[in-house]
Amino acid sequence: MLPTMIFEYLNRHVVGQEYAKKVLSVAVYNHYKRIYNNLPVQNSQTQTNTNPVGTQETNHPFTHRGLKPHLLHISGIGNPFPGVGFQHTVNPGGDQKSTSSQTAPGSAILDSKQHLLKLEKSNILLLGPTGSGKTLLAQTIAQCLDVPFAICDCTTLTQAGYVGEDIESVIAKLLQDANYVVERAQMGIVFLDEVDKIGAIPGIHQLRDVGGEGVQQGMLKMLEGTIVNVPERNSSRKLRGEMLQVDTTNILFVASGAYSGLDRLIARRKSEKYLGFGATPAAESPGRRAATLADVANMSPSTERDNKEKDMLLQQVEARDLIDFGMIPEFVGRFPVLVPFHTLDRDMLTRILTEPKNAIIPQYQMLFSMDKVELTFDIDALNAIASLAMERKTGARGLRAIMESLLLEPMFEVPGSDIVSVHITEQCVKGVEKPQYVKRDDSNEDDIQQAQHVHN
Repeated sequence: MLPTMIFEYLNRHVVGQEYAKKVLSVAVYNHYKRIYNNLPVQNSQTQTNTNPVGTQETNHPFTHRGLKPHLLHISGIGNPFPGVGFQHTVNPGGDQKSTSSQTAPGSAILDSKQHLLKLEKSNILLLGPTGSGKTLLAQTIAQCLDVPFAICDCTTLTQAGYVGEDIESVIAKLLQDANYVVERAQMGIVFLDEVDKIGAIPGIHQLRDVGGEGVQQGMLKMLEGTIVNVPERNSSRKLRGEMLQVDTTNILFVASGAYSGLDRLIARRKSEKYLGFGATPAAESPGRRAATLADVANMSPSTERDNKEKDMLLQQVEARDLIDFGMIPEFVGRFPVLVPFHTLDRDMLTRILTEPKNAIIPQYQMLFSMDKVELTFDIDALNAIASLAMERKTGARGLRAIMESLLLEPMFEVPGSDIVSVHITEQCVKGVEKPQYVKRDDSNEDDIQQAQHVHN
């Protein structure tokens, strides 16, 4: 599970977003190393008294909690020589005395000159336009992990005592993915989707914002590290059943959100430095002015130029911009890594149609193949579909809506007919022509590829 291996796996499923893939690949790899280093320190008393030096690999928490230490390609791991993590708690001289600071008396800690290094986590915040691949990256990376992984929707979260999901339900989903093994859940990864929807609503500071700022405040200790009480399997919080205590100290949190309009806040911050008596404002580019003054729904004369300007602004995002958006400073401070996503251009949208695993075009070709019908597209037709998706400003999600509208008539007429092939051209995408059909009566089985395309 090297970072390069994770990166190559993501490349096969997600088009573009190279920087975000590298950040997530490194984050997952460092997460493995951190739990390898930290968990034995917390359990050193029981580990050191029962584990001889020669059996570190078989008795390491990675092994007896369902994980495999050999997944980490780090020199020194799995060997009795000083390396990373577990070796810090073992005395090579054979003395079984524990060196854990948790069980040592206070005076011994003051006199001790040894220090057990504990690696802290760096939570990640992904931000970018809708349909740019944030959720898909999380779903894809979850398939290749050897630690519990949970994707949680923040739009349903509310403060405790109100109708909706409690904040503790985030950890409950992770515990469920770990098959209710607390030790495994404590080394998992939580993906907080749509985190921008819990931003504070401007102008209602005198009211209680139970689904926005209140949720952020409730998440603060959970993000940093605390004990969360989660109902046991088949029990409900209302029934006051048995509760499981989960420590979130080593749980990595990855949040994502579209943050619509954040680029205009950044542009306003960038332009404020020109204000003042005697100041001469620098010339602003039309794209930046459009990003500052135009509404999100307004169509730009040049969609590609407008997207490039927005991407350039998002690359300069800072914590204060997220605070202006509605996130509280304490919440933003717990996500030290900010990863901006760029808008997908026409070439990337065209590649998304055909290249990734589980691409859209092969999905529809399989649907038609079930009726023994071949579905083909022109290159110009794919480019036209990508251009239409860019105009709608819905990213890759807009591709499926366009395909459904484009193939509605063929999917209605093909079943039970004598049609053996459907061909889509650029004029079909623009609505000028109908899809071209090849019927069984018009062709032979031997030269089906050279048959004349006729309109139905």
